[in-house]
Formats: sequence, C-alpha cells, structure tokens
Amino acid sequence: MIEGVITNRIRLLRFLNGEMTQSELGERIGVTRQTIAAIEAGKYSPSLEAAFRIAHVFQVPLNEVFQWEVQEEL
Repeated sequence: MIEGVITNRIRLLRFLNGEMTQSELGERIGVTRQTIAAIEAGKYSPSLEAAFRIAHVFQVPLNEVFQWEVQEEL
C-alpha cells in the first residue's frame, strides 16, 4: 500500500491574497474558521468539494493548493 501525506499552501495563498483571514476564507467556502485552521494545520483533510472551492477562491489549480507527498517505504 502507498502511504502519503497531504500538505497545503493555504496560509501562503491567504497572505498573498490581501492577508485574507481564516474566517474570510471560511465564509467564502461555507465552513467555519476552525475548519480552515484544522485544514491548514494538516489535522483535517477537506472534502473534495471544499478543496475545489478553496482553489476557486484563490483562482489557482487544485494542485497549487494541495499536494500529496508519497512516503517512501523502507
């Protein structure tokens, strides 16, 4: 089985887009600030729909927001 971890650039994208707050992003995609904070911290993986909504807010492709890094097996 392939193991991996999902990382994201949400914090950087918020900063580059007028220092958007977590609350503002949450309002724009229909989730709470706490949900955005958990996604940013890697403690929660967003639904596919929420991920696409985040990418749409920043007007970038999904893979510029989220990355999947494969963990090499030893």
